[in-house]
Amino acid sequence: MAERDRPQPHQLQVHPQQHSKSLIGQRGAAGGGPSASKVLAVLAMLPLGGTFLALAGVTLTGTIIGLCVTTPLFIIFSPVIVPAAIVLALAVTGFLTSGAFGLTALSSLSWVLSILWQKTGSVPEMADQAKKRVAGIADYVGQKTKEVGQDIQSKVHEAGGKTGRT
Repeated sequence: MAERDRPQPHQLQVHPQQHSKSLIGQRGAAGGGPSASKVLAVLAMLPLGGTFLALAGVTLTGTIIGLCVTTPLFIIFSPVIVPAAIVLALAVTGFLTSGAFGLTALSSLSWVLSILWQKTGSVPEMADQAKKRVAGIADYVGQKTKEVGQDIQSKVHEAGGKTGRT
């Protein structure tokens, strides 16, 4: 304890600084101070920032006054407002869910299309193949319709011939 109470020798170094106009001018010109563009930017943004701060204060004041005025109305009309708020919340949730499902469907279709594109080569080739399939199916359906029409026509002729003989 006795050692802590003894004063310890310390060294203090003092470096004198020279303040001359030539050094200050050199330091300012070398980039030590703000540039003219920075000063102009601050001067231009100061009124804009003040305006926005004033608008924020006016908005906060208006919000507080509006809350003070409408709070009694909310309390009086709460039996109507609460169910309306619930319905509104459910409607918004439904719309958001619908949008999310739509985006999910579009992204899924896009993913499937990109997978098919990688495997088959390109989308135009797939479109050509699909056109050929549709054309083939249309020809097949047309041929079947023609055959069924001929069968019906032949049955009608047979039925007409039988009824005419009797």
